[in-house]
Amino acid sequence: MREIKYREAIGEALREEMTRDDMVFILGEDVGQFGGAFQASASLLETFGPSRVLDTPISEQAIVGTALGSALVGLRPVAEIMFIDFIGIAMDQIANQCAKFHFMTGGQAIVPVVIRTQGGVGVGNAAQHSQSLEAWHTHIPGLKVVMPSTPSDAKGLLKASIRDDNPVIFIEHKLLYLTEGPVPEDEDYIVPIGKADVKREGEDVTIITWSKMVLVALEAASELEKEGIQAEVVDLRTLRPLDLQTMITSVKKTGRAVVVHEACKTGGFGGEVASLIMENAFDYLDAPIRRVVNMDVPFPYAPTLIEAVLPDVKKTIEAIRSVLYIKG
Repeated sequence: MREIKYREAIGEALREEMTRDDMVFILGEDVGQFGGAFQASASLLETFGPSRVLDTPISEQAIVGTALGSALVGLRPVAEIMFIDFIGIAMDQIANQCAKFHFMTGGQAIVPVVIRTQGGVGVGNAAQHSQSLEAWHTHIPGLKVVMPSTPSDAKGLLKASIRDDNPVIFIEHKLLYLTEGPVPEDEDYIVPIGKADVKREGEDVTIITWSKMVLVALEAASELEKEGIQAEVVDLRTLRPLDLQTMITSVKKTGRAVVVHEACKTGGFGGEVASLIMENAFDYLDAPIRRVVNMDVPFPYAPTLIEAVLPDVKKTIEAIRSVLYIKG
């Protein structure tokens, strides 16, 4: 184990998989000469050359369409969409092509495409570069949706995604790139897709979350521990397929659930999580399920407004207090 940054873990996964398998290549805006908008693919062009590290025009349709065609003839492309906010331009290729080919060909065709993209709030990125749109993709059968919160999960899940024969939407939070954490040096290190991780054990309440909000949940849990409240933090890591068993086992143990995510409340994946808890653990609940989420507004630019609309540690603690029926 050594401590490396989240973006270094992403780059390491790309380098190892490209070395392991000549069919793996990457493409996207500025992934080559510039090293990626967040430097996750830095130095890969020098190692693998322009035939496997392709700088593309500013066209999300072209990027995903090229990746799809390449996958259908045997390659394993990793396509980068610089911001998830612009992934809608390529949604026909994603929703109607990548997600459907395997089914429409009776299993004869596979689409081993990984679409890496960056979501969530940045620093002054405002309404068009700050959205959390994971729920769009979880609604489409045929896609897998991965959202790692730590460098080790980012590396292990990206390697697993590249080796998967199905299209994977791999969403990285832009404010996680500089976070650090322990990552195994083993080149065969893999984190299985579809398996949640209990990041912190507790007995009093379950916090279910993913991506950067895992850090918020862990900080809230640490604050509450000072008062003797033990919060369990479940990092889903993969939204589709979803690890229902880990989530429900935790809720049955604690009897209370708080769902924390950065997307807007209406139509957010937290609603799906809450419904599944109700369907599978209703008799174990000692309080209503609470959601700590972004307000249903376009994301603001002003720092004071960001603080008002974004889920944070304080709001998470307040939600936990409410399900524990603690005032103040």
